[in-house]
Amino acid sequence: MVGDLAPLSTDLDGRCITTIRMLSLDAVEKAKSGHEGLPLGAAPMAWTIWSRFLRFDPTDPNWPGRDRFVLSAGHGSMLLYSLLHLFGYQVSIDDLKNFRQWGSRTPGHPEYGHTPGVETTTGPLGQGISNSVGMALGEAMLGARLNRNGKEVVGHRTFVIASDGDLMEGVSNEAASLAGHLGLGKLIVLYDNNSISIDGSTGLAFTEDRLGRFKALGWSTFIVEDGNNLEEISEAVKRAIDDTDRPSIISVTNVIGYGAPHKEGTEAAHGGPYGPDEAKLTKERFGWPEEPPFLVPEDVTSHLSSIIEAKISEAALEKERVAKIAESENWEVSHWLSGTAGELPRNLRDLMPKFDLGSQMATRVASGQVLKAIASRYDAIVGGSADLVESTSVGFTENVVSRNNFAGSLIHFGVREHGMAAILNGLQLHGGFRVFGSTFLIFSDYLRPSLRLAALMGVPIIYLMTHDSVGLGEDGPTHQPVEQLESLRMVPNLAVIRPADSNEAAEAWITALERESGPTILALSRQGLPVLEPGEPGWISQSGARIVMPESGTCQVALLATGSEVSLAIQVAGVLSGEHALGVRVVSIPWREKFLAQDQGTRDALIPPSALKVSIEAGVTHGWQSIVGPDGLTIGIDRFGASAPGSTVMTELGLSSDAVVAKVLSLLGRK
Repeated sequence: MVGDLAPLSTDLDGRCITTIRMLSLDAVEKAKSGHEGLPLGAAPMAWTIWSRFLRFDPTDPNWPGRDRFVLSAGHGSMLLYSLLHLFGYQVSIDDLKNFRQWGSRTPGHPEYGHTPGVETTTGPLGQGISNSVGMALGEAMLGARLNRNGKEVVGHRTFVIASDGDLMEGVSNEAASLAGHLGLGKLIVLYDNNSISIDGSTGLAFTEDRLGRFKALGWSTFIVEDGNNLEEISEAVKRAIDDTDRPSIISVTNVIGYGAPHKEGTEAAHGGPYGPDEAKLTKERFGWPEEPPFLVPEDVTSHLSSIIEAKISEAALEKERVAKIAESENWEVSHWLSGTAGELPRNLRDLMPKFDLGSQMATRVASGQVLKAIASRYDAIVGGSADLVESTSVGFTENVVSRNNFAGSLIHFGVREHGMAAILNGLQLHGGFRVFGSTFLIFSDYLRPSLRLAALMGVPIIYLMTHDSVGLGEDGPTHQPVEQLESLRMVPNLAVIRPADSNEAAEAWITALERESGPTILALSRQGLPVLEPGEPGWISQSGARIVMPESGTCQVALLATGSEVSLAIQVAGVLSGEHALGVRVVSIPWREKFLAQDQGTRDALIPPSALKVSIEAGVTHGWQSIVGPDGLTIGIDRFGASAPGSTVMTELGLSSDAVVAKVLSLLGRK
């Protein structure tokens, strides 16, 4: 029990805070689902940020110059929805009443692109705070490019509310470490320190010196002892703003479920609903009428109207100031004003390097050459690697991002795959850049939660994932992906493209750049592959497949392959068509899900229905049955790999010309 709540209920700021709390309470109770504990406890610090510090325009939610606010503890979504409603965003009382209902603007956890004012999709703990590092990095990098001649174009902050769970998740430590290393001074995190997790006290598993950890990571740290003391919160935020060389975290001591007499301060306060009796008692403690629900008093509305008007006016002056700079000083500012990374070069294909037919080149190496060519004409492209710049061939520039050079384009993320992917999400969401990241395909497992959220949000990040099969060789099964391709293909709205050679790698890059509706993975080889004749421009984005070797006469066998196995399929076709006089077609299918999405006529034109269909891929065979059918043959690797030279591993696991020929002939009843 926290004692008398009357002071917070009678002053005007207090009544606004109580309104936030009661709207959240009413919404969860009506939905009979949700989390009341965080909004009841954290409302004062959220109100302080929004009313006193946050720069925004509710009539223009995507204004690039706005401060970003991220509710990393996304389970407390009603806190954010209440703020958005009260501060004039297009979130109505009816939206609050439809909390967690089908098709509503107020889903259970905040979703980017679904609700105006939501900067990123949060809920999986650790993601929002890590995204915010990317947003703060985006601000610093864009500012270094556009703030010239003493005139500031980019200068906003990123504010975050994070929970114990956010700090426990490993991804937040990865991202926070890089934020401290880079000195992202416009990132301010308010930590909802309420000492409670779902299972009970945080003391069950979380007893470290949290602020000591962040201090060691290069952050400035502050403590607010009373989460209901708005002046104490404001003073801490001001001090954090003044520390421009380091990101800041403010530990705010709150009571989860504040005001709920039988729940507050306990694990029972985390999730709701609390029930009508507890809700009634909670409202009584705040001096709030039980009816009507979803009450916004007139004095609160009037007070908020004046705040909103001031926010809009401030934003208008800022927009006017920056527009004048754009007209007179710097044409590049126009991209920032539109929130885009600018248009791709119109002659993008003309920029592509030329690859000699029949020569050998790993697709990771070809990708690196393509990246350099793109960057030479498209300076909005930025990205890097999780400590694998050379191995993934992304050293496209020597202009490296550092705390002393945010004008750089190459980002060293360190051995932090998950943190990298979460930061990339925030960097892309920030606007102004086109973002990529790289690692080995096997380590997609480390970053999958952030990759999944990128697909959910429709964020067009490009992932370069090299060393894409057992063909990488001696590093062995720990580093040889077999199930990764198939599992990644199952992620909705994620394009997985595995090019067969250097020319397909170039086309895959163009496809990824032109795709704006979601993330794209380019799965690239470590080993050299023969360079093939290029396909027609745009073929990957149009159908996902092409014929690389046509049959002579009637097509009796269709060999379907991706990546390094396309050249194997060509070898097999040579034997089957030559020694055995079969009509054999080879089809490269780098983007399998795109091919499967085509109409039947398009698919039949590429793969004749009457032909024996044989898939060849150095990975699990699951999924290929949808193409080869019940009478076809799937050749792959349904086991882990082994440590040996790559060619030896491929041969021993059945991916040799002789082995594939024998399997095809056996199925045809021939020797």
